Amino acid sequence: MPHDFKAFPELTNNQMQFYYGQSPHKQITESFSATVVKVHDGDTITVAWQERDFIFPVRFSNVAAPELNEEGGHEAQSWLESRLLGTMVDIEVNPDKRVEKWGRILGKVIQGGIDVGEEEVYNGYAKTWEQRNDGKIIDPIKRPE
Repeated sequence: MPHDFKAFPELTNNQMQFYYGQSPHKQITESFSATVVKVHDGDTITVAWQERDFIFPVRFSNVAAPELNEEGGHEAQSWLESRLLGTMVDIEVNPDKRVEKWGRILGKVIQGGIDVGEEEVYNGYAKTWEQRNDGKIIDPIKRPE
């Protein structure tokens, strides 16, 4: 069955061995710099990269923010938008875990030398990914007063 590159432009590591030669665009296998053109929520941004002729989403690999329909979700999105929209960021990609289950690139987002995910946790807009995996996100995220 052929891969749908329009709906899922990023290949998982398992798919790379089968579809890499068919990919109509460069697959991301290492860190890169791009411009933030949209903030979806508190842990996903859309970027424009000079190596591609289309924009694409990047999911923060080290934090989990509330969904937009959850308490704190819009606040996290708004903070991240004011922090990153229109800026150049570095995306640090782990070659072994570069694409998540929804087909988005995973990476640490660095802007001005600062890990924005860590900054988001520090400011109370997100939890670390480890805390989420441990089931520690039960109550809505409360920012320090």
